[in-house]
Amino acid sequence: MKIERISSVLAALILLQTLFFKFTAAPESVYIFEQLGAEPYGRIGTGVIELIVAGLLLFKRTSLLGGILSMGVISGAIFSHIFVLGIEVQEDGGLLFGLALLVFVFSFITVWTQKDTLISFIALYKK
Repeated sequence: MKIERISSVLAALILLQTLFFKFTAAPESVYIFEQLGAEPYGRIGTGVIELIVAGLLLFKRTSLLGGILSMGVISGAIFSHIFVLGIEVQEDGGLLFGLALLVFVFSFITVWTQKDTLISFIALYKK
């Protein structure tokens, strides 16, 4: 299995694992989105977007798009931790922040390993 597939699947698995907490209104998830002033719509909306992105990451044909979108979505989580929530949220030892960083890294690897496809796509539409 290629590194691109491994990184895509790992990013998708992390994103999918967090959906349970978002969609069941787990106290940790509700707390986070309350701190961001986006409860409940931000929590549910983010969950829907992450579900779509995870699906894109799981299929080789759409993993490039999934990787790009995933980096965008997870950047919001990373910036929220840095500027609003803090690295550690409710004494989690920085676990959620670490998972967000992992998703970003795995998504970056997914995009980087397909950069030739991305460059070809951009060149096709520049003409």
